[in-house]
Amino acid sequence: MKIVCEREKLLDAFQTVAAVAPSRSPKPVLQNVKLDVSKDKVLLMATDMEVGIRMEVGGITSEVEGKALLPVQRFGSILRESTDDKLVIEADPQGTVIKGERSEFKLPGANPEEFPDVAAFEDKAHHEVPARFLKELIRRTLFATDTESSRYALGGVLLEFDSDKLTAVGTDGRRLAKMEGPAMSVEGGSSSETMTIVPSKAMQLIERALSDGDAEVQIAAHNSDVQVKSPRATIYARLVEGRFPKWRDVLPQRTGSNKIELSVGPVFAAVRQASIVASEESRGILLTFDGGTLTISGQTAEVGQSRIELPIAYEGEKIAISLDHRFVADFLKVLDAEKNFTLDVQDGDAAALFTTDDGYGYVVMPLAREGRK
Repeated sequence: MKIVCEREKLLDAFQTVAAVAPSRSPKPVLQNVKLDVSKDKVLLMATDMEVGIRMEVGGITSEVEGKALLPVQRFGSILRESTDDKLVIEADPQGTVIKGERSEFKLPGANPEEFPDVAAFEDKAHHEVPARFLKELIRRTLFATDTESSRYALGGVLLEFDSDKLTAVGTDGRRLAKMEGPAMSVEGGSSSETMTIVPSKAMQLIERALSDGDAEVQIAAHNSDVQVKSPRATIYARLVEGRFPKWRDVLPQRTGSNKIELSVGPVFAAVRQASIVASEESRGILLTFDGGTLTISGQTAEVGQSRIELPIAYEGEKIAISLDHRFVADFLKVLDAEKNFTLDVQDGDAAALFTTDDGYGYVVMPLAREGRK
């Protein structure tokens, strides 16, 4: 096997693929990335047996077809530290040689036939999703998952498919993020009967593998796994086992509450200021709506107090609710500063509902306030 490659392009693809490979494994072969060179394309593959990826790499000239195993740590370091624009990579059963203009490395060989197969995408029944929407969906839900939880299946994002819509939900039991948008069913592709909970690691990988130039992404969900195919990468993941909470029961469906229009940028700035006096033990900030003003305040005995005021379009009765400043900031940081959102609050004891006009909803449970029973 022999290729001539643009180092930067290979490095970018290698780092994305190598993120899947385990740093430790009872199967040492998994600590490699498989390089598969044919006449028409060059593929990189990695798997930890739970998540797998195959990615096509550009900027490579194939001179001799073949396969090789590239050790993640050593080969990755060579690509990062090299100053050459182009590298020549040759592999045979004795080892792999990487040559630059003034550098040369030789790594021991390993049998690429021992590497587990990472399946290609072959499902005719699937959903097509706009790539930009899928990236946004992951950004807006992944942060709310809980990879440490042993209760329910909270260590992933729930995907629900309809004929023309995809809904994603992430929750850790204290807050819940939901995003929905367009998805087209192709040849009956649907998994509405299956609980498709994609592990957080796989969702991170999908977001990283998508490029700004991608238009459509294909998703095929099965009983125990899911496959996602973009123009240059295919990702496989075993689904998280277990039951996801009945998330629709968490979303407030109420009348008579206060729906307050706010702007992301100013509120985010005020939250960051108010949280300066927060601590690990005291994470709450108090949001008070009264007389056309939103006051965000914080207080920690050993640290100090904060009070930030914002003029808002609200003239209703006074409402005060205490929320974890990190949870509020997580919602605001995934939105553009110029964007508006609606905050639906009933009182200091009911969940706060944040929504946008593009299918995004976020629920946060209130904190108990000192001095209240």
